[in-house]
Amino acid sequence: MLDNSYSTRTHVNAQLDADVVGQKVTLAGWVGRRRDHGGLIFIDLRDRSGIAQLVFDPQHAAASGVEAFHAAETVRPEWVITVTGLVRPRPDSAVNPHLPTGAIEILVETLTVLNRANTPPFEIADGIETDEALRLRWRYLDIRRPEMTKILELRSAVTAAVRTALSARGFLEIETPILTKATPEGARDFIVPARLAPGKFYALPQSPQLFKQLTMVAGLERYYQIARCFRDEDLRADRQPEFTQIDIELSFATADDIMRLTEDLMHAVMALVGTALPDPLPRISWHDAMNRYGSDRPDTRFGLTLVDLSEYVQHSDFKVFASVVAQGGVVKAVNAKGAGDWARSKFDSLNQLALDLGAKGLAWIAFPSDGGVKSPIAKFFSEEEMAAIRQAAGVEAGDTIFFCAGDLDLSNEVLGAVRLRLAEELGIERRGFDALWVTDFPLFVRDKETGRWTANHHPFTRPFDEDLSLLESEPGSVGSYSYDLVLNGYEVGGGTLRIHDADLQLRILEILGHDKQAAEEQFGFLLEALRFGAPPHGGIALGLDRLIMILAGRDSIRDVIAFPKTSSGADLMTAAPAPVTDRALKDLGIKPDV
Repeated sequence: MLDNSYSTRTHVNAQLDADVVGQKVTLAGWVGRRRDHGGLIFIDLRDRSGIAQLVFDPQHAAASGVEAFHAAETVRPEWVITVTGLVRPRPDSAVNPHLPTGAIEILVETLTVLNRANTPPFEIADGIETDEALRLRWRYLDIRRPEMTKILELRSAVTAAVRTALSARGFLEIETPILTKATPEGARDFIVPARLAPGKFYALPQSPQLFKQLTMVAGLERYYQIARCFRDEDLRADRQPEFTQIDIELSFATADDIMRLTEDLMHAVMALVGTALPDPLPRISWHDAMNRYGSDRPDTRFGLTLVDLSEYVQHSDFKVFASVVAQGGVVKAVNAKGAGDWARSKFDSLNQLALDLGAKGLAWIAFPSDGGVKSPIAKFFSEEEMAAIRQAAGVEAGDTIFFCAGDLDLSNEVLGAVRLRLAEELGIERRGFDALWVTDFPLFVRDKETGRWTANHHPFTRPFDEDLSLLESEPGSVGSYSYDLVLNGYEVGGGTLRIHDADLQLRILEILGHDKQAAEEQFGFLLEALRFGAPPHGGIALGLDRLIMILAGRDSIRDVIAFPKTSSGADLMTAAPAPVTDRALKDLGIKPDV
């Protein structure tokens, strides 16, 4: 909490209560609302801690009261002032129960204007309906709004709680380089020209992954960092080009150990918002998450789980379904309870969503509340088949089943997106905080464009010991010691056990398309380090921005970062990115664009 130490103030606004009635205080802050009632002037003085009501009465304290009153007549919103006055109780009729300081007011004796202010481009108040671009252009004014200030206070409290908890458990806070070497870890790097080495470049770190592993090789055993990370990728509401993660690594630990440590941290964090999570958190395997929810970051605050109906439709007269099953595909569905009386336009909208995700369409059977059946495909199913479908999907009058047929992975992905859209359309409440672990991810996934194997988490993830013999022959069947922390349908943390054997690490890199020479060129320093007695180790990274976004109940991480970028990567306040001079480019050995 803000206090008045090291300050010209005697108090901050939040410290004013009945205990200080009768005392003379000195306050400072910004002018909020100003109300002139003729013989009296009222000003809401705002500082970071809250609001205090100032009263200016020309009849008070003779000359000083008159002087303060006349000064108050001139001040305007957002001027910075300091006042001295007497704390007194408000009249009963004027008490504001919604304000922490609503039972008192300050009868001002002196007022000093510390700085004037231009008229702000929007009201400095909570709940304003102002274009986000305008707020970002004047971000320092946006942050003055109490709701934004509270978010940054929460962010600070979370990082303090994490530091306290990790320090108490023997972790060392260690900074890793910002200027480093470009390595192919997934996303595109931000590249920085090196003036002292013409033609060569640094990269900004996508994460401290390799360096934190090196701290384990160095024998430090327990590392953490509130780390800045940089990725040059397309942006969205929960992604920024620069972001912050709570980065953790420890030696001689199992996946269970790391998950328990993370749960301890989360319990400390959730206490800051006055809630608790289950202890321990539930766990679900990646395969189960995909099959039941169509997502590896499922929001389990509501049902609408996926069901496999392949066995019930494989012999039906609906050839689309029958042929898909015959060719090794699946027919999966989700029962939208309460959607049986929807208009056709909503079905068409969901079908378009499926098409956009790569499916050939989204079939449906509606069961209106009057007990009938409505669907262009219902006629292709016998009574027995329809009864089996209804029983397997838990259908009641008033429901609609949505089907997706085809490849298992694509069907899961499509119905996972449909499930989320249905929750919105059905107005399903999703309140509170729901956390779980998703574990045991496949080590590799196929790149949809190239068909090559890529790392599911990153190239340094340790495969299951029992799957090592499958690495070259069946890469898609290899599991990994991996675990993602999911909160309210968002991945807020991801971690793995790491490869601590150089030969195994080289095998993995080769499967990912790096021959031995290329692997040594790109990752030689890591492979070399692993040959010097690397201990078994693992860790996790928690996305601080995304975590605060969820805790604060916001829809965008831009709201929880002090000075964020837009969805196009622009800083509207400083006008970055911006051109640099030809001289600066020449110094870097870069030819100006002519």
